Amino acid sequence: MTAYAVAHMRQVTMGPQIVEYLHKIDATLEPFGGRYLVHGGELDVIENEWPGHLIVIEFPDKEHARGWYNSPAYRQILALRTDNSYADVVIADGVRHSHKATDVLG
Repeated sequence: MTAYAVAHMRQVTMGPQIVEYLHKIDATLEPFGGRYLVHGGELDVIENEWPGHLIVIEFPDKEHARGWYNSPAYRQILALRTDNSYADVVIADGVRHSHKATDVLG
């Protein structure tokens, strides 16, 4: 089942380390089938507040998502982001195309 790495980037200090991270992250995603679905941009906040930016990266499954996050290549650049930003990051399972809201009840 498809999985997603989702980051709520609450604060980012743009500088040389973040720029280096952005230049290097794409190569870490490729071996795990990761691709961006959302990468920043304007949000239309319709309820409450949403400080910061949203990033959503799709993977073939949770194992690929975890494999990417724990890979030596990503671990090598991770501090470039974490030392210069504050974010909530999760890996979430996707749902089947036939999913209905009531499926969570069963």
